Amino acid sequence: MENIKIRKKILVIEDTLREIGQDINPPLRKVAAVAVIENPYAGKHIKDLSLLVDFGVELGDMLAKRAVEALGVPPEQVKGYGKGAIAGSFGELEHCAAIMHPKLGKPFRSAVGGGKAIIPSSVKRGGPGTRVDVPLHHKDDEWQFDYLDAMEVSVNDAPGPNEIVVVLVVTNSGRPLARVGAKK
Repeated sequence: MENIKIRKKILVIEDTLREIGQDINPPLRKVAAVAVIENPYAGKHIKDLSLLVDFGVELGDMLAKRAVEALGVPPEQVKGYGKGAIAGSFGELEHCAAIMHPKLGKPFRSAVGGGKAIIPSSVKRGGPGTRVDVPLHHKDDEWQFDYLDAMEVSVNDAPGPNEIVVVLVVTNSGRPLARVGAKK
């Protein structure tokens, strides 16, 4: 099998310590583990996207483990998660979907100590610096409204036309000062 090259790995850690003058204790931590990869299908319409599908397993494992380690809690204490991707201008949204949907979820769930809820996702096409809002919710119950959130992520020099930016996000809690609760 042909190997897909990773050009860059990035880790973004966002800690919210205060919100509207209120201390957040413990602070909300969101961690995004990002990979900028080459897109072997850029500029071509290929029916069989199995190379990207299979690479989703490797990316899911690597990125999820990096994110959980940076979150600083045991895997079973990860509370929220989400994923996103940006295809460069020669890529298709389907290239992002091939990486993220068929096989990436299993190693992601394994790294976060479970995850009964669907992993929310967002995909788009863009050039260097394009931002993606990675949707987030509770890993075991998407109806816990206090966990419905997002993390905006961008890479200043990616994606290039022949690249894909892949982002996995984990959190240690829901929104700061959340008061909406679960669906009744």
